[in-house]
Amino acid sequence: MREPPAPLTPKATHPELRYKRILLKLSGEALGGTSGAIGIDQKVMRDTALELAEIHELGVAVGIVVGGGNIFRGLAGASQGMDRSQSDYMGMLATVINALALQDALEKADVPTRVQTALEIRAIAEPYIRRRAVRHLEKGRFVIFAAGTGNPYFSTDTAAALRAMEIHADALFKATKVEGVYDKDPVKHADAQMLQTMTFDRFISERIRVMDSTAATLCRDNNMQIRVFKLSPGNIRRALFGEQIGTTVSGN
Repeated sequence: MREPPAPLTPKATHPELRYKRILLKLSGEALGGTSGAIGIDQKVMRDTALELAEIHELGVAVGIVVGGGNIFRGLAGASQGMDRSQSDYMGMLATVINALALQDALEKADVPTRVQTALEIRAIAEPYIRRRAVRHLEKGRFVIFAAGTGNPYFSTDTAAALRAMEIHADALFKATKVEGVYDKDPVKHADAQMLQTMTFDRFISERIRVMDSTAATLCRDNNMQIRVFKLSPGNIRRALFGEQIGTTVSGN
């Protein structure tokens, strides 16, 4: 008779870690790579999974929210005449595709992973249940949260802020295509300077486009620190140890 699998034992966390439980927001555009083509850049996916495997070895508990912009954006569909709710649901399904691809890459890197979806798709993923998600994290599994909040008119940024609060994360990490938050548009202004720190109030009042105001307000009201940085090899690890990369948004 085949032996049952050994129970997962959470790894001891590295003593120098600044953050021991995080919610990582991965933008769909970042997973699409630099080519700008629709779809998933498999090299970016593999590199991201390998870095997350190193983080798993450090004992960090990680929840992940993935965007779907590399496949379909709800706002883009609505801007072309689609019904906004219908378009947003299509965007949620795009995040499920990315979540399954990331789960496959993580498990190939020996990271135990579960996908939970805000829309019930029981054949391929668990429904989102907060206590079950927290239990997975306690057992050393990474949890990928797909389908946003399950409601139209809400972005995956808002889903990331909500899940960060629900799993009691130490911080929300947003890994995206930009280095951080700038004092002005770096595309239009050659003298634009990246800010190392920023208050929530300034972030919201200046309508910083790297994250929507609903998500930022939710983080401010619940004192959830945000780290914004580029999805480049080593950056997630550096942020976990408190190195100064990207921009830190907080109440101070």
